[in-house]
Amino acid sequence: MGIAIMMFSCSKDNENGNPESETYSTTYKITDAPVDNAEIEAVFVTVSDVRVDGTSLEGFNKTTFDLSALVNGQTKTLGNLQMEAGSYSNIELVLDYDADMDGNAPGCYVEMADGSKDKIESTSQSIDITDSFEVFATNTNEIIIDFDLRKTVKEEQGTLESDFNFVTASELSAGLRTVNQEATGEIKGTVNDAENTSDKIVVYAYEKGTYNAEVETQGQGESNIRFANAITSAEVGGINNSYSLNFLETGEYELIFVSYTQDGNQFYFNSTLEVESTTGLDLGALEVTSALQLNANVTVIGTTP
Repeated sequence: MGIAIMMFSCSKDNENGNPESETYSTTYKITDAPVDNAEIEAVFVTVSDVRVDGTSLEGFNKTTFDLSALVNGQTKTLGNLQMEAGSYSNIELVLDYDADMDGNAPGCYVEMADGSKDKIESTSQSIDITDSFEVFATNTNEIIIDFDLRKTVKEEQGTLESDFNFVTASELSAGLRTVNQEATGEIKGTVNDAENTSDKIVVYAYEKGTYNAEVETQGQGESNIRFANAITSAEVGGINNSYSLNFLETGEYELIFVSYTQDGNQFYFNSTLEVESTTGLDLGALEVTSALQLNANVTVIGTTP
């Protein structure tokens, strides 16, 4: 009722405890990975305050925005802080579920393709996020909060009308990550599906060696989330059947290409796809470094049940 708090809690780990240490301009932005449900037109969230280590961002005013529009590297700037260089993991988003920035109800909701609105509820007043991020000794810090709607918003089953809510506290925690854009790269590419195997193809990025097909292709947790351990995902689309996986921290990744079948307004998991790189890349060990755009164009050669 009223304003609920989503708390991302840990503590700053900075060896330099001098209160007069130099500080650096740090901008906070929010982004999203695409949601799976074709019936969803938009997902609006109203944020009334953003705090880092208890300090509100400068220049931030209560705002309502469509998270589902912030895909393929698109971001919305939330505000700024002067911060010492070091490791942090304490971000607090204050959400208003009842009223948007103009005072209209509700504040957080799913907008359906038919124009109807379904208010998003949450059973938890606070959510602890274990992810951390670095502030560097530079004034170009941009901290990205990746709010993965695919993992964080669920549709209640067994109801005649759509009813969307946030997932459980632990699942919501796993559905958000924070990174410093300066330490990230991206993987982009196209998918040639000459045999038209899928109504929709989604690309999932995993840290190298962490993908387990038997586990990931099954729904996990109370909210039955498939591909729950993917770092991020992207839908293949557009004229060139392209995709873009953004804000990946430096490291090695493996890409999983997945086929979905459409039935009415719903997309259902069909199978994983066998693909091969058109340039000989090892899709199971793609090395991402900061400020690098890696191109991984593939051709679909079959399906895996």
